[in-house]
Amino acid sequence: MSSRLSRTARTKTAALAASAAALFSAGLLHPSPAVAAPPAKASAHATAAVLDLDGTGGTGGTAVVSGGDRAYDTASIVKVDILAALLLRAQDAGRELTATERGLAEPMIRRSDNAAANALWRRIGRAPGLAAANERLGLTATTGGPGGKWGLTRTTAGDQVRLLREVFGPGDTARGGSGGLDGRSRAYVRTLMGQVVPEQAWGVPAAGDPDSPRALKNGWLQRSTTGLWDVNSVGEVTVRGHRYLVAVLSDGNASMSDGVSLVERTARAAMTAQPPAA
Repeated sequence: MSSRLSRTARTKTAALAASAAALFSAGLLHPSPAVAAPPAKASAHATAAVLDLDGTGGTGGTAVVSGGDRAYDTASIVKVDILAALLLRAQDAGRELTATERGLAEPMIRRSDNAAANALWRRIGRAPGLAAANERLGLTATTGGPGGKWGLTRTTAGDQVRLLREVFGPGDTARGGSGGLDGRSRAYVRTLMGQVVPEQAWGVPAAGDPDSPRALKNGWLQRSTTGLWDVNSVGEVTVRGHRYLVAVLSDGNASMSDGVSLVERTARAAMTAQPPAA
């Protein structure tokens, strides 16, 4: 009897390990330095920022923030910032991205590849390199994660809309080795954000017209210290032909699916609160 139970336990353990490996390879689990603790009592919180890109937003308007613009872990939304920092380095050197850099940037954004992000995080100089880029991009409340932990970068919804405006707003803000992204760099980021794989196309698109083009980047991370989830989504949405930049950050979620639901509800509520487009 004990031998049969032992075989059953081993079979269940192997099945769970295989399931975890499959989720990790699909990008649904992030590596953590230790086994996650049993989930703490969920106390989810979300913040949204919205900028009317076709109104005053494209030329310097202020994002409307709901939920208190406090700092959250970025998880994988920082990958847009990493790509922006990489592109600024290339601009300063008067060159385009190399084939190797493109081979890392594209899976990093399109399917949230973590190995690619690790390589580019090192290439931009980790947190100090991100900080140097963000000073040029106008991000004032974003702090890079320690060491190789880019997913623990801290940011606000307001800062994420500033980054989105750098990517989706009009004009060219590069100024000969200073300033922000040039037109070619901006178009490249927009293209990749418009090619996110379908299984990761949740989040802020829920606030837009169902058949409108989508451009986004999401992030999700289970914290090993609490077992709770950070779930974030940033991007451009279109509502009745009018373009908006939307960033929703959340933490304290009991599960990833709870976080996705909270982010989508918050995005829809934030858009409902916007004044009618002129």
